[in-house]
Order: sequence, then structure tokens, then C-alpha cells
Amino acid sequence: MHRLISFALLACSSVAAAEVRVEFNRDIRPILAAKCYACHGPDEDKREADLRLDIRAEAVKTAIKPGKPEASELWKRITHADPEDVMPPPSSPKQLTQAERDLFRRWIAEGAEYQNHWAFEPIKRPAVPKSNSQNPIDAFIAAKLRTHDLKPAAAATPATLIRRVYLDLTGLPPSPSDLEVLSEWSDQTYEQLVDRLLASPNFGERWARHWLDMARYADSNGFLGDGLRPNAYVYRDWVIRAFNTDLPYDQFTIEQIAGDLLPQATPEQITATGFHRNAALNTEAGVDKEEARYQNLVDRVNTTGRVWMGLTVGCAQCHTHKYDPITIRDYYSFYAFFDNTVDRDDAKTKAQALAEADKDRRQTYVHLAGDYTRHGPDVIPASLSALPPMAKPVQPEPGRLDLARWLVSPQHPLTSRVAVNHIWSKLFGFGLVRTPDDFGTAGESPSHPELLDWLASEFMRNGWSRKQLIKLIVMSATYRQSSAHREDIVELDPLNCLLARQNRIRLDAEILRDSALAVSGLLKRTIGGPSFRPPLPEDVFDVGRSSNWQASPGDEIYRRSLYIITLRSVLYPTLTTFDSPDAADACVRRERSNTPLQALAMMNDSVFVEAAQALALRTMHESSQDTAGRLRHLFECTLNRPPRAEELQRLTVFHAAQLASVQKGGAEALQILGGTSASVPVSRQIEAAALVAVARVLMNLDEFINRE
Repeated sequence: MHRLISFALLACSSVAAAEVRVEFNRDIRPILAAKCYACHGPDEDKREADLRLDIRAEAVKTAIKPGKPEASELWKRITHADPEDVMPPPSSPKQLTQAERDLFRRWIAEGAEYQNHWAFEPIKRPAVPKSNSQNPIDAFIAAKLRTHDLKPAAAATPATLIRRVYLDLTGLPPSPSDLEVLSEWSDQTYEQLVDRLLASPNFGERWARHWLDMARYADSNGFLGDGLRPNAYVYRDWVIRAFNTDLPYDQFTIEQIAGDLLPQATPEQITATGFHRNAALNTEAGVDKEEARYQNLVDRVNTTGRVWMGLTVGCAQCHTHKYDPITIRDYYSFYAFFDNTVDRDDAKTKAQALAEADKDRRQTYVHLAGDYTRHGPDVIPASLSALPPMAKPVQPEPGRLDLARWLVSPQHPLTSRVAVNHIWSKLFGFGLVRTPDDFGTAGESPSHPELLDWLASEFMRNGWSRKQLIKLIVMSATYRQSSAHREDIVELDPLNCLLARQNRIRLDAEILRDSALAVSGLLKRTIGGPSFRPPLPEDVFDVGRSSNWQASPGDEIYRRSLYIITLRSVLYPTLTTFDSPDAADACVRRERSNTPLQALAMMNDSVFVEAAQALALRTMHESSQDTAGRLRHLFECTLNRPPRAEELQRLTVFHAAQLASVQKGGAEALQILGGTSASVPVSRQIEAAALVAVARVLMNLDEFINRE
């Protein structure tokens, strides 16, 4: 998949290959990383023939003669006819294509120039391309489009844009009253709407969910016992508040990694350290405690590297990284920052928190081959050697607070790039770097590198404000484009790398459930507090130890999905059906599948059935008595726009057919009303049942399930 994206990016970022100079980072490094570095890369223990291709000085010693492909051993080996000598060997599943061989030949002929990997280069603020646009984002996007003779899409309709920005910023669809701004629509009206949504408490709920995916948040320990963590929600609520108050991202980072080490640390800052208490924890009676501790610390190292730096540092746990300049010594020097942490619960907030051990502090070692019982050389806490050095610590030995401050220092080349990319991906469906958890050499290069660096520098310049960054993006014409299909884009840029249009995105699992509850009027909007238990079928508990499940009382079961209890052994099926993560590891990018099971869930899952029933009753109470008025109101509540004439006509025909079917079916047909039948007069039950059928159809349309 990575190579497919690379070639698609090449197709949409360069003209015919023969007309441009081969570029190492764009054209050669991805091939080397995918097909050569495993045997000829940074890992000295696995390196074959003493040949290293990731460093030019090493490669030109024996394998490459710059300017002379035919004299280069590399060219001879990749074109050799003898299976004993050809590279990669026939046994390798990663064979070179003819196009890739041609690229190598041209690259060597042009001098075999290397480049430092873009992600490890300092962030430099590029000049904004000349443009008539007032938003720098549009200037960068337009400049790239012009080089490929592509034009941006037309603006989305105001109704579509309102629904889009509501779902993206708050995770809830607009109500009919929210659409009243359409009568006075303008750029100023839109900006006022954006400001209002950013100030909404629902903003923190929506964006907290993104972060909780990366924080591997759950309400239980996992493993076979899967004991409850009754106070885990305290950290979750801290994240919501952090987004709503626009806690600067640098401070947000520092508090989660080392809030307990700040001078006069507040209860809130101590609560923030719960980030690394979210991971699964094996508490079984027979577990090897030292092994469990080691695995827990490994998780903290890997998660920190993945979430803040977009690096697969975990690949260096057992040996030097095969693709990136991260040695096994680097790994355990990073591990040393966490080796003397202990788990403590804060007495004031009852939050799960981290603290430093006061006594019996451990010496950290390289664990040979990743084996917790095999101690290699001693190491002390240190940052990754391939990145800018850490500032001199106050104490003789650097600690977690030094680590946190290093991550958000202006000199760090990754943190702001990675954070900006995360935010961009939530507003377009994918990031400027399509591998958000791998900014290393095996990951994808950015589709718009200058834009990425400009946004990263702007993010820091504006005090690491996520709200300001999000506003800048959603105010751009690029964000406000239509997502409609275009043949010219399909032919030239099938993955829409160049962003000549917006992307159509299937709603996240939680937002799909929340949307159904919101349009039906069932949603309970209480923010924060302990997690609740939704109703679950009995057969969910046939596996594992979890049992005695009792759904939360009253309208608690209609709260936002963010507050559904996450038990690692009993994940809520409705959410997992729509690709919610399992909290086993940090989830930086959710997968989006399309399965028949999802259609069955939308039709038959109790939450969607109840929502359709409640929506029908809402329509009867709020709309006019005539059929057209009711159907129009039902349509607007569900899809957040008025129906077109032909849509209303088709809905009217369907409604009439349902009325006839219910009348013919009698009492059995009225079962579609479920528990709502008691609140509907007998004389109106047939009409209510027909409206439930219409509501179910509307809530199963692609337009409801997707964000345009």
C-alpha cells in the first residue's frame, strides 16, 4: 500500500518521469527503504556484505560510481541475470520493477545525490506563493494545482458546508434552527459560525476522542482479568477541558509526560500524567511482575515516539532500526526516562497518575534482543541521537520534564509537523503525510512539504494554539470545496493527493451513533463524568470473564458515545462494527471499512431503531399535519438540508406505500413503533409507524452516514 501511494504521489507531483531530475527523497529513498534497507541499512547486526546504502559515503565506497551506472556494482546487481547474484534475491518478496530499475540508473547517471530525510531537517518557514487568496493554505494548494493544470473544485453549497463544519468541529449535526443562517449566508456569517463552534463545549468532546485514540484510553486493565478502572474518566475529562480551554499544545504535551515534575504541580497537571496510565496492565496472579513492568515501559516509549514524533521507535527495541537512524542504545536511553516511574493515584482527584520513584532507583540497561532478562551496557536517559540534542538539564541526569521540553522545543523537527498533520487529517480524511505514525524513511513523503512546514511554523508562532490552527484550515477555500466526483481528478490524481476537491468521509463510529441520537432528540448532552453502560445482548458475554452487565439507568444510555465504558474484553459491538479502535495500542489513524455488517447494524441495532422511532414522534409533534410538511421536516432533521422536488416526490410515494402496508399488516405491523407506541394515540399509530419506516430509510442513506 505504501508503494502504491508513493507512485500515486509521484504521478500527481511530477510530470512525465523522463522530463524531471530524479530526486532522492521523492524517488529513490522510498524504494531503498522498502526493498533494500532491511539488509543494507542502519542495522549493523543484520547488514549483509558489509554494504550500507542509507549513507552516501558508505554506498560510494563499493556499490555506486556517481555518473557511471554501468560501472556501479549496484546497477550490475539489480540487473543481473544470474539468480545467485541478482539483488534483491529471488527469495525476496520485494522485487524491483523495471520502472524502479530505470529510476536507479538515471539517479546514478545524474550523480547519485543523497538528501537528508525531510522529517529530520529543521523546520523552515517557506515563503507563501503569490496568490489572490487571503488564506496562505489556498496559496500553497493552488500553486501545486497549477503545475498539473488542475483547478480547484467549486465551493460546497452552504448547507453542505454547515453540516461538514458542525460534524468536524463538534461531532454533532446541525439542528433545523442552526440552518437558519442560510438566509443571510456570507463569509462573515461562516466565520461567526466557526467561532461559535470552536467555543462550544461540544468541540472539546469531539477532539478529545481523536486524542483518546492515541492515548489508548480505556476503563479497564485488559488481559484476562480486565479489572475496572473506575476513575479512568478523570483523565478523559481533563482532555476535554484541555481542548475546550485551548491549552497550548506544548503545555498539553509537557503536562501529560511530566506534569508531576512541574514546580508546584496542580491537581490538573498531575491528572494529565494519566496519559501513560491508560495502557493495558496485566494484573493476573501468576504473571511475571518484572516482565509485565518491562512491557508496560516499552509501551510508554513506543507510544511517546509514535504519538509525538511520528516515529516507529519500537522497531529498535530488539535491534537497531532497519530503516531509521535509531540504534538499540537510543531506544533504551529513551526508555531510561520512564524506568523509574511508578504508578500512583492522586489523592485529591483520584486520578491515575505517574510519579518518580523516591528511592531504590534503577540503573537502566540495553536489553539485548529485547529480552528483559538480558542486560547489556548501562545507559542514562538521553534523546534520540539523530535529532537535535536536548538542552542541558538542571539536574545532573535529564528527566521526564527535560524530555517533554525537548519534544516541544522550536528546534525539534518532528513534533509540530506531526501535530499539524494529525489535525489536517481529521479535516480532510488523510494527512499531508499519509502515514501519520511513520514520518521515518519507510513512511510517505508529504504531498505538500512547503505547506506542512509553513503550518508547523505557524502553529508554533501562534503559541501552539490548536483552535487557531483549526480555524485557519476550515476558513480556507480548500476546506470549503465541494467533494463531488470529478473525472479529471480521477485520471490524474486518483487519491486526491493534490486536494483539487474535498473528501467524502464516512463518519466515525461514535459520531454516527451520536448523530442518530441527536436528530431523534434522544441525545443527553451532559458533559463529563463516569462512563455509562449501554444495553448489550447477552451473547456478548459468552467469551471471557465479564458478566453481570447491567445497562445504566434512565436516559444515561443516550449520552454521547465518548462516554460509553470501554472494557477491553467487552468492546461495544456497535462501535467496533464501524472501526472504532480496541485500545490495545495508540491508534493514530483509524481504518475505514465498508462491510455488509455495517448495513445490518444501521437497520437493526437497537440504538438506530430507537432513534428512528423517536425521530418519527418528533416529526409528528414539531411539523405541520400535512404529509408533505412532515416529510420535509423529517428530511431536514436527518440530512440537514431541504429536499429537492424529486426527492420529496419519491419520499411521498414511499410513505404512501408504507401507510398501505401498515394498514394491511394490522397489529403486527405496528410493532415497528416499539416502546414508543404507548405515547402515540391509537388514532395516529398507523401514521407514526409509516413515519418510522421513512426515518429508517433516511438514516440509512449514504448522505447521513457520510460527511460530504
